[in-house]
Amino acid sequence: MKAIKYLFIAALTAGYSANVTAQDGSKADIAAVKNIISSKPADLDKQMKPYYKANKKNAENLVAFGRAFYEVKDTANARVYANYALQASKNKFAPAYVLLGDVEVMGDNGGGAASQYEQAIYVDPKNPDAYYKYALINRKVNPGMVAQKLDELKAQRPDIDVDAIKGHICAISKDDKGAFESYSRANIANLDRSQLVEFASACFFTGKHADGLRVVKEAVKKYPRYATFNRLGMMFSVELQNYQEGLQFADRLFNASDSLKAHNQEYFYQGLAHNGLKNYDKAIESFEKALSIKSDGNLVGEASILKSIADAHKANGNFDEAANYLRRHISKKEKPTFNDHEDVAKLFQQQARDTTLTQAAREAALAKADAAYDELGQKFENNLIYVLYQRANIGMQLDPELQKGTALPHYAKIIEIVEPKADRDKGETQILRTAYHYMMSRSLLIDKDKAKAKDFANKILAIDPEYAPAKAVVELK
Repeated sequence: MKAIKYLFIAALTAGYSANVTAQDGSKADIAAVKNIISSKPADLDKQMKPYYKANKKNAENLVAFGRAFYEVKDTANARVYANYALQASKNKFAPAYVLLGDVEVMGDNGGGAASQYEQAIYVDPKNPDAYYKYALINRKVNPGMVAQKLDELKAQRPDIDVDAIKGHICAISKDDKGAFESYSRANIANLDRSQLVEFASACFFTGKHADGLRVVKEAVKKYPRYATFNRLGMMFSVELQNYQEGLQFADRLFNASDSLKAHNQEYFYQGLAHNGLKNYDKAIESFEKALSIKSDGNLVGEASILKSIADAHKANGNFDEAANYLRRHISKKEKPTFNDHEDVAKLFQQQARDTTLTQAAREAALAKADAAYDELGQKFENNLIYVLYQRANIGMQLDPELQKGTALPHYAKIIEIVEPKADRDKGETQILRTAYHYMMSRSLLIDKDKAKAKDFANKILAIDPEYAPAKAVVELK
């Protein structure tokens, strides 16, 4: 893993070094040497001799030769030509030390690389490559020193946007907060595409959505067809509840971006934008598309998508469909809770509160809520008292005049369970009082059994001596 880490860093640093120009030898020598190296001749050393002789006093060309070897992972020759360059410059050529540092990185020697980069800084305090690569190597092992070195670069080279470099270092170190803070100080107009992606991503992961949208709007001026910026623009807009702007970015993402490889998050956010504008049918269509995409690159879990589809159906008045997707959502959760399952019952209770429903439709919704609670009581026996109480409430809504007795079996079961409990809590006592009240009222009004009603009234007064309805029943003649 350590070797892979340094090889990754080496790949990041490739191409970062300053361009070189020939002094004594010809600039064409660099291209010729690259051709020789790429052809992998058997007599490589022989073919290189005349180019070395022609450039043995040209440190820049010698480093360019060494870098050509480095690019094909020939670290032995890269080291040789870096040292030739140091001989030519009397050990005062910073790019040679930078190349030697890169060779150490490829050899999995972080400490050796850092030493070479420090030497490069010593001989040329204004060389940005040395500071940058020193920071890459030491960003985790000595972040304090990295910050100090980059501050030194800022003092030496005020023309270089060091905050942009700090932002990049933080980004590849997974320090989103640091990346956001550093890039926020940088000149956004001078950031390249990859830096803008890092800046916008840091905004997203730190919840700075307004800042992220500002970054994206600057980025699309330069890169209007780059899918990442259109994607992030849609996501930031949705997070900010700018749903119309989110759909504009979605249109650009799907219809005016190059090389888009969509995953489920693109369609999910498009669905959220439609949902925010109450375009529920279109929202469901987008969510269904997100659900259909199977990819390792997906960022949104199936459970979240199913919940969003359920919510869209509920908002659109399709409660049965909402319940179906809600059940699918619950099935995808690793450890669904009581509250998760209760959402199905609450869904139908909400439907029953719709004042535009017919009585038959309202009763049908309540019956579905009751069935959901019945199932819930079987799954979570520890919550049975609460479930019975909810079913009794539903029974009362179906039978407000107490004629049908739909609440009766649930209140009777509550009394059976709670009455003998010596350790019942305050909530259970209140539920028991409600159950007694129901029994008292039904005995008096429906069964016409005054004695039985008084028995329940006395039970209420035993737990709540000031309960007025029970007092009134006890005093009946």
